[in-house]
Amino acid sequence: MGQHGEHRQLVKRAVAAALLATTVAGPASACGIELVLAMDVSRSVINPEYDLQMGGLARAFRTTEVIEAISWVPGGVMATVTQWSGPDSNAQTVGWRHLTTPASIQSFAGEIEASERQFFAAYTAIGEALFHANGLSASNPKRCKKRVIDVSGDGASNRGREPRPIAEALAANGVTINAVVIKGARPDPEEYFIDNVVRGAGSFIEVATSFDDYADAIERKLLRELTPAFASR
Repeated sequence: MGQHGEHRQLVKRAVAAALLATTVAGPASACGIELVLAMDVSRSVINPEYDLQMGGLARAFRTTEVIEAISWVPGGVMATVTQWSGPDSNAQTVGWRHLTTPASIQSFAGEIEASERQFFAAYTAIGEALFHANGLSASNPKRCKKRVIDVSGDGASNRGREPRPIAEALAANGVTINAVVIKGARPDPEEYFIDNVVRGAGSFIEVATSFDDYADAIERKLLRELTPAFASR
């Protein structure tokens, strides 16, 4: 192993230690899936696109198919929403909600739709977003069988810690990282997310051809995450 390989291993070990330090096991009460929805609000996402993104996420949770899929998850779903942008721009905008009934899911969708934009920073820090999303587990009041971080984004990371070592350390700790990539930027972010972000058991990527297509893409993603076959992996 050359100097580059040794450096990479040192970085991975340091990242893994930091991530483990931010993860606190919850009480014994179980749920099926812990879902952190991490939404890109960097400057490349203009306000009408922000509205399409958040409105699309809310719409997906209101569909009969997603509501039924959540009802199939033993113990329900613990879900939260965070917004991310630059290295110091991460905020949990909808707290942990236990999704079990149509009423609880509709209420969650309403909170998403009412969320105000927190940032409009110039930079894109996906590694920091992953680190923040992982840390939110410490405040989850329920221990869940499967942990999922769902990143929505329209470009490659350009600030902060590199996402790949963080994603790999999280995957080694049992976290699945999925993504919805919104097309349009150059270079194409899809390959970047595949190479550097999406990791863990059963992980996958969904593609939105534009923000107009985001609602359909996030619904497809949720249905893949919430089906019994996916949840049992």
